Amino acid sequence: MLSQRLVLRAPHIEDIDALAHLANNAAIATMVARMPHPYTAKDAADFVRRTNIGEIGKCVYAITKADNGEFLGCCALEPNPADDTILEMGYWLGEPYWNRGYATEAAHALIDMAFRTREWVSRIDARCRVTNIASRRVIQKSGFQFQGTGMVGNLAMGGPVPVEWYRLDRKTWLSLKSWGEMR
Repeated sequence: MLSQRLVLRAPHIEDIDALAHLANNAAIATMVARMPHPYTAKDAADFVRRTNIGEIGKCVYAITKADNGEFLGCCALEPNPADDTILEMGYWLGEPYWNRGYATEAAHALIDMAFRTREWVSRIDARCRVTNIASRRVIQKSGFQFQGTGMVGNLAMGGPVPVEWYRLDRKTWLSLKSWGEMR
C-alpha cells in the first residue's frame, strides 16, 4: 500500500533489527496494548513470523519510507470480535520518526484501504491512552469521533490503563476522503 511518503507492507525478516531497536522503548510500549517491555530481537522475530503466517492478523503492516525502505514502525487493522463489520486500527512509530506526520499518513492509507476494498466494513474504531496526546491528534485528524472512555489491558504496564475510544463510520469517511485538505 502506498501513500505520498510511505509504503505499508508485510513485515520482513530484514526488519527484525530495526523493529527490535525501535520497539524497545518504554515510551512506545506503555502506549501500545500488546507490546512487551523490554522488547528483544527474539520478540521482533516472533512478531514477524507470527504476522507472516497470519497468526496475528491479516492486515498487519510495516510502515516504511517510500524513498529508501527505512523501517519506521507498524500499523494494523483487526476485526472486532463482537461485530465483524467493525475494524480496530492500531499503530506505533519509532521515536526518531515522531512529529513528522508519518502516523497520520499511515492511518489515512489504512482507513482508505479498508473502506475502499471491504464493502462490509461499516466502522473503524481507534483507542489511545488518555495520556497519549500525539495519538489522539492522529485519530482526530483522521476524522474519528469521540465515543467514550474505558480501561484496556497493557502488557508493558502489567494491567489496565485508561483509554479514549473513537469511531469513524463509512459515511463520515466518504465526506472526508480528500485527506490533503484536512489540517
